[in-house]
Amino acid sequence: MRYLTLTYVTRANGKVDEVMAVTRNIKKADLQTCNVILDFRRLEVVKCTMNGTSVPRDWDRVVGYYHQHYASTIERLFNENGYEIVKPEEPKPAVESASDPS
Repeated sequence: MRYLTLTYVTRANGKVDEVMAVTRNIKKADLQTCNVILDFRRLEVVKCTMNGTSVPRDWDRVVGYYHQHYASTIERLFNENGYEIVKPEEPKPAVESASDPS
């Protein structure tokens, strides 16, 4: 799979539903109806709009936001498209030396 698409639908009671899908190809209907389209082969934001307002299309920022919610799906998309995920190393605790002060 290549693309992650997200569509936001406002229900009659005012709540917003989020529909997430993974697809190989983008159709014309996807370009018209999806709010967010991420291309994991080219690592680019194809589309990013919220309520008709265009949002900054910064790849790292958009992927970082959705990674919080869809971590396993996004990591799978990176792997399927030939990218390795490198997680930052956690700092190692300082080891105190047991030297005798006397």
